[in-house]
Amino acid sequence: MSEKITLSVLKADVGGYVGHSSIHTDLIQTAKERLSNAVDKDIIVDFHVTRCGDDLELIMTHKHGVDSEIIHKTAWNTFVACAEVAKDLKLYGAGQDLLKDAFTGTVRGLGPGVAELEFEERKSETIIIFMADKTSPGAWNLPLYKIFADPFNTAGLVIDTSMHDGFVFEVLDVLKHKKIRFSAPEEIYDLLMFIGATGRFIIKSVYRKDGLIAATASTQKLSLIAGKYVGKDDPVLIVRCQSGLPAVGEVLEPFAFPHLVEGWMRGSHRGPLMPVAFYEANPSRFDGPPRVIAAGFQLCNGKLIGPRDLFDDPAFDEARRKSNEIANYMRQHGSFEPHRLGLEDLEYTTMEKLMEKLESRFEADV
Repeated sequence: MSEKITLSVLKADVGGYVGHSSIHTDLIQTAKERLSNAVDKDIIVDFHVTRCGDDLELIMTHKHGVDSEIIHKTAWNTFVACAEVAKDLKLYGAGQDLLKDAFTGTVRGLGPGVAELEFEERKSETIIIFMADKTSPGAWNLPLYKIFADPFNTAGLVIDTSMHDGFVFEVLDVLKHKKIRFSAPEEIYDLLMFIGATGRFIIKSVYRKDGLIAATASTQKLSLIAGKYVGKDDPVLIVRCQSGLPAVGEVLEPFAFPHLVEGWMRGSHRGPLMPVAFYEANPSRFDGPPRVIAAGFQLCNGKLIGPRDLFDDPAFDEARRKSNEIANYMRQHGSFEPHRLGLEDLEYTTMEKLMEKLESRFEADV
């Protein structure tokens, strides 16, 4: 039996350049130096540093398993160091996602988003890491459903005998902190009832029926941690591909449809999720529209071979064009729903304070 490898993806907004649109190169360089030092100390096997919009993304491989204190501390210290650089440069929102002052053994509950997989490398281990900006973890629900449960999207569900039995979806209730598993295809209708409510029920992981883990996503919601609006969650997603799992093309296919997601300006609006190349992940129009990038890797004995910029492809030009068309349509609604989120999703903005201020002016309607 081969030794297991762990793939950890951690992200945080530690300072925007300019505003919320991108990241200064000094932050990328600082993160690379920190993680290079971690390689030298044999803490991690390999790493890649990138960004999506104003979010710093740390991709690491190691042998410490999921929720390892030493790995999470390495990431935390890296984010803190980058936040200090951001403060020196007076970048916007420096240290925004670092909600606590001290590391407590894990970054969970401290602000940064995290998605991790532990597995034995297959003969050929193909992985796609999706990273989004200006949206929330529920943004992955529709793509994950299409990838692992929709035969119109994933032909392998019909053709590939190793996928024909379907997959198991682990769904998290982010308000009650409970989780439930649904088996597809037999429980698809039950599954859809929950995951269609993307603000509350979020797909955490997907497993093949034999227990092999196929995908996992970050589910941290900053507003629920901080008790107020402090920025959108900007989630990450890891998907394993090929050899008994959906093919690369099947995993990318859902993003050809720019579905509506929560986020955009001040985290309080709905807009299309636009698939873009790395260099186009600079949301600017109304701080958006929301962006997603796809970094493809081959894993070789823990080494990250890549990344390939999988959305840098004219095949996604139509999705980008349609995103702009949808953005135009949604923006014309101004402060009206459905562009602006419903009041139940605005509780961590200024709405609550406004209601308190005007409470005395409300009269009974008799």
